[in-house]
Amino acid sequence: MHVWRREAGDVRVEIVPFSPLVLVTDPSLVADAPGLTSLERLDGPGDLAWLARFATWGHAIGARDRCRERAPTAPGDPTPPFLFPGDAVHQFLLTTGHTSFGDLVFGDVRRLALDIEVMTTDGFEFPSAARSGDRIIAVALADSTGYVDVIRGDRLDERELLEACTAAIRARDPDVIEGHNIFRFDLEYLEARARRHGVTLAWGRDGSALRGRPTRLAIAERTIGYRRYEIGGRHIVDTWMLAQLHDAGARDLPAFGLKDLARHFGVAAAGRTYVDGASITSEFRNAPDRLMAYAADDARETLGVSRILAPPYFAQAQVVPFDYQSSVLRGAAAKIDALLLREYLQARHAVPRPRPPAPVGGGHVAIFHQGVARDVLHVDVTSLYPSLMVARGIAPASDSLGSFLTLLRTLRDFRLQAKRDARDASDPEQRAHLAALQQSFKILINAFYGYLAFSSAHWNDFAAADRITAEGREVVATILGELEKAGAVPLEADTDGVYFVPPAGHAAADDDALLARIAAALPAGIHLDLDGRYAAMFSYRLKTYALLDSHGRVTLRGSGFRSRGLEPFQRRLIEELVRLLLEDRGAECKRVVDRWLDDFAHHRVPPRLFARTETLQESLEAYRAKVASGGRSVSAVYELAIASGRPLEPGDQVSYYVAGRSARVAVNENARLMAAWDSARPDENVEYYQTKVSEVWERLRPFAEQPGLRPWIDEAPPADPQLSLF
Repeated sequence: MHVWRREAGDVRVEIVPFSPLVLVTDPSLVADAPGLTSLERLDGPGDLAWLARFATWGHAIGARDRCRERAPTAPGDPTPPFLFPGDAVHQFLLTTGHTSFGDLVFGDVRRLALDIEVMTTDGFEFPSAARSGDRIIAVALADSTGYVDVIRGDRLDERELLEACTAAIRARDPDVIEGHNIFRFDLEYLEARARRHGVTLAWGRDGSALRGRPTRLAIAERTIGYRRYEIGGRHIVDTWMLAQLHDAGARDLPAFGLKDLARHFGVAAAGRTYVDGASITSEFRNAPDRLMAYAADDARETLGVSRILAPPYFAQAQVVPFDYQSSVLRGAAAKIDALLLREYLQARHAVPRPRPPAPVGGGHVAIFHQGVARDVLHVDVTSLYPSLMVARGIAPASDSLGSFLTLLRTLRDFRLQAKRDARDASDPEQRAHLAALQQSFKILINAFYGYLAFSSAHWNDFAAADRITAEGREVVATILGELEKAGAVPLEADTDGVYFVPPAGHAAADDDALLARIAAALPAGIHLDLDGRYAAMFSYRLKTYALLDSHGRVTLRGSGFRSRGLEPFQRRLIEELVRLLLEDRGAECKRVVDRWLDDFAHHRVPPRLFARTETLQESLEAYRAKVASGGRSVSAVYELAIASGRPLEPGDQVSYYVAGRSARVAVNENARLMAAWDSARPDENVEYYQTKVSEVWERLRPFAEQPGLRPWIDEAPPADPQLSLF
C-alpha cells in the first residue's frame, strides 16, 4: 500500500505491507484458493468465523469470486456466507487501525478547487461532451494557499488545455481536489474530451490516470446516480454533494447552485463576476476576459463553500476506517459498521451476519394546532435515541464483545470534550477544528439508532430499534403532558421534541424553571434543551411549517413548502405569503396574489420562473419502446426531446414551458421548448399559470382571512389532484 504523508510541508510516500482479507463462514470456501497465506479461526459466536489472508489484492478478488461460485446466495437470503470489503484502502485502514490525516487540522491540508466552462453548439440548450462542436473553453483552478489561475481556451486548443490542466495539478500537488458537481459534470466532461483527444489525465501522485466507475449515493429519501472518480494519492470532494448532505438535516438551503450557496453562507465576493449560464458561449466569443474572471470566481467560491461544509467529514476521516473522500460519500450507518468491524478484527473475534428485516415503529410525530402562533419555543431531548440506548443498555443482541455501547459512550464523551475545548480555545483555527470534530461526532452518535435498523449492518437488531422508538414515544408523550399541565399550548411534536406556546405570562427568565419541571418527569439519563425561540411559527400540515426568528429570518420546513416539484414561481409565491402570515400582515396577501396574476396576464414573469427543467433518465429509443408497450405514460419532456430532432442522450436536460389558452390543457400537447419562447411574442399559457397561483392562494387564504390558531382536524385528500401540492 502506498501511503502519502505531509511532513514539514513536503509530501513523501511510503510503501508498507498489506495483506488483504476475506471473512468466511466455512473454511472450505477458500482453503484451496490461490495466494492464500493464512486461514485463522476467530473467537466468539459470529457466523463469519474464519479469517483468510492473501498475498495480493488480485488473489483476494479471486477468492471472493470463488466464494460466489461455491456458495451462491439463495433467493430471499440477503447475507452471503462471506465478507469481502471491496475497497483496498478501506481494508488497509480496517486491519491496521490507521486513519487519514493524523494530527492535521483542516487548514493544514492543501485543497485545490477546479471548475470548467464549456461551450454549447448553436441550437442546443445544454452542453454535451459527446458532441464534436462542444468543447472545454476554460479550466479555473484556485487553492487554499491563495493561488488562482485560469487555463484559457481562447489561447489553447482543447488538447493543449487538457494537458495544461494536468501539468498544473501535478505542479500544485493538492491533497484534495474540490469542485461543485464535479462528479456529475466536470470530471465526466473532462474524461470524455480527454478520451476524444487521446490525452491521459495523469493526475495521480504516482502518475496514475483519473479513473471512474458508476455508483449511487443515498441521501435522505433520494438516490443520486453519479460516476465516482479516484485519483492516486489525492481525495476528491464535491461541494454539491456536501450541500445535499447538509440540507438533508438542516433543510435551510434556498437551492443547490454554487452562487446560491455562496450567498447563503456569506462567502460570495462583493465584486464577483456573474455570467448567465445560457450566455457562456457568447461571452467566450465576445468578452473572453469577463468569462475567465467568472470562472476564477467560481473556483474561489467552491473553496469557500467547502471551508464551511467539509470540516465535519474531514474530522470523521480522522476517526473512521474510510478515507476522506469515502467519509463524504458513505452513509453514517456504513461508518458505524466499519468501526465495529475494526474492533472485532483487532480482537480476533468472529463477525455476525446481518439479520433479516423486521417491522420497526416510528417516532412520535403529531400536529395539534394549525395557523400562526406567536412567541414559540422548541424543546427537545439531547440525542434522545442515543441517550435511551446508554441509559437502558439497549444494544444489538449479536454484539458479543459489547463494542456497540462502548463506541457510543466513547464518541459521546469525545464530543462533549471537543465541545468544551472548542469553547475554551483561543486559537481560531484550533477552535474551528474542535467545532468540526464535535459536529462529526454528533452525526455519528445520532446514527447509532438508525444503524440498528440498517438491513446491511452486521450488528443490526430490529427488535432493539423497535424498543428504542417505543420508549422515545413515551418520552415525547411525557413532555407533551407536562407542557399541558403547565398551561403551555403544544403545536407540533417531532421525533425528539415539541414546538409550543409557553404558558401565559412566561418570560425568558422562566425558561430554566419550565425545563426543570418537565425534566423532573423524564427517565434518568434523559436531558432537555431549549433548542429555539421564535417570534412566530406557521403550523400548516404535519411536518410542514415555517419559523420566523428574532432577526426576521424565515425558515420553511417540509416538502409542501419546499418541494423541488413546484415551479420556481410557486416556491417564490409561497415564501412571500408565508412571510406575510408570520409577520401578522395577512391582509397584504391578496395584493401579492393579485400582483402575480397581473404579472402573468401582462407577461411580466421572467421565463426562468415558470420554466421546468428535467433530466432525461433513459434514451429516446427506450422511452418510445416503453410507451408503445404500455410500460409508461407519455412524457412532455421526452416528446419535446424527440420533436427537437437533436441527438439527446440520458443525462441531457430539457427546459420547457406550457403554451395554449386554457387552464386545463394537456401538458404533453402544449409543452414548448424554452428556447422557443420569444419575448416579442410571449405565448406562455397565462390561464394555466394563473390557476397555479390561485391554487396556492386557496390553500393559504383561510390563514390570511382568519389569523390565529385553530385545533388540527384531519382532512380528506383533495378531489382535485391539482390541489395536492401540499
